[in-house]
Amino acid sequence: MHFLCTSQSLVEGQSRAFSVEGVELFGVRRLGQVYLYRNRCPHRGIPLNWAPDAFLDDSASLIHCAHHGALFLIETGECVAGPCEGESLEALGCHEDSQGIWFKA
Repeated sequence: MHFLCTSQSLVEGQSRAFSVEGVELFGVRRLGQVYLYRNRCPHRGIPLNWAPDAFLDDSASLIHCAHHGALFLIETGECVAGPCEGESLEALGCHEDSQGIWFKA
């Protein structure tokens, strides 16, 4: 497992980018739960974000691809609007404990 950050570094309703051994990923905290995905849009295989740590739409209720406008459910990674509708982000294993958030490689 790879340590990503302390729990306080990924607060409710926010997202954060990480890089672990060449793998670009991001985490989102929603309703206390952390979700971790590979930072790659299924539409073109490019990163979702334009700016660092900017993965959510204006309401912070959906993951947003800044390049194509695709919208994904935070809980499942499923695309619900945009050019890759019906496809999903690649979910990655994570674990949170008293030390923080970990990536299960």
